[in-house]
Amino acid sequence: FSDPLEHRAFLKFRLAQAYRIFAGKYGFDEGVAGHITVQDPIRKDFTVAGPQGVHFKFMQPEDLILVDQAGNIQENESGPSRWLNGVAFLIHSAIHQARPDVVCIAHSHTTYAKAFGTLGIPLDPLTQDSCAFYKDHALYDEFNGIVDDIEEGVAIANALGSKKAVILQNHGILVSTESIESTVYFFISLEKCCQAQMTADQAAAARGIKTRLIDPASAAQTYEYLGSELWGNFAGMPEFDLLEQEEGKRFEYVPAPKEPRSSVTQGHGC
Repeated sequence: FSDPLEHRAFLKFRLAQAYRIFAGKYGFDEGVAGHITVQDPIRKDFTVAGPQGVHFKFMQPEDLILVDQAGNIQENESGPSRWLNGVAFLIHSAIHQARPDVVCIAHSHTTYAKAFGTLGIPLDPLTQDSCAFYKDHALYDEFNGIVDDIEEGVAIANALGSKKAVILQNHGILVSTESIESTVYFFISLEKCCQAQMTADQAAAARGIKTRLIDPASAAQTYEYLGSELWGNFAGMPEFDLLEQEEGKRFEYVPAPKEPRSSVTQGHGC
C-alpha cells in the first residue's frame, strides 16, 4: 500500500472479517471472552481491536477501536462502542511490545483447546498438520485466574517467546503471526490439532497401545513447509475469499475528503 491510511483501512476490514469467520463458521466466540488484535500500521505502538460486548458475528471495520500502550482509546479513530477488553489489552499489549514482528494476535476459549489445556502438556508431532507447530509453540503451565495485571500479560508473552502459538493451561490457546490470514489459519489448525490428539490418545488408550509419533527429522522437515508464515498466509486466504463470496462484500477504499484550505486576505497599508 502506497497510502498508509489505505493500509490501515484494509487491516481493519480484514480484522472485522476475522471476527466474523471465528464466530460465523467455527463458533469460536464465548460470550464476551476472546479477542483478535492487529498492530496499527501507522502508529506501531497502537493496537486495533474489537470492542468488548459486540458479538463477533456483527463486527464491522467501523466498530473497531484504536488503543495506545496505556490502554487509552483514541476517540477520533474508534467506533461508537468504547468498551475495552482489559484482559485482551494486558495480554496483547505485552506481546506486541515484546514482539515487533507480530502483526496479528488471536485468543479465544475454544472447546478442544480448553480441554487440551487441562492436560498441561504441549502438542505432540502426531499428524502432518500438528508438525506446523513442531518446536514452534509453547505451554504456559499456570492459571492465576482472570488476567488483571500487566505482570500476568508479560508472563504469557515471555512463555510465548519467539514462537507463534502458546497453549494456556486451563484457559485456551493464543496464536500470533505476521499477518491476519496466517493467524486465523494457524488458530483454526491448532484447535483441530488439539481435537485430533485427544481423540487419538483416547483411541490408543482403549486399545492398550500408544500413539505413533512422527520422528523428529520428518517433523522438522514438515514444519519447514507447513509451519512457515508464507504457508499460513496462503492457507488462510480461502477463509476470507469464502466469506467475501457469501457476504458479497469486498474491500473498497474511499479516501476521506481533504479539508478545504482557508483563504487569508492580507491587508496593505497606505
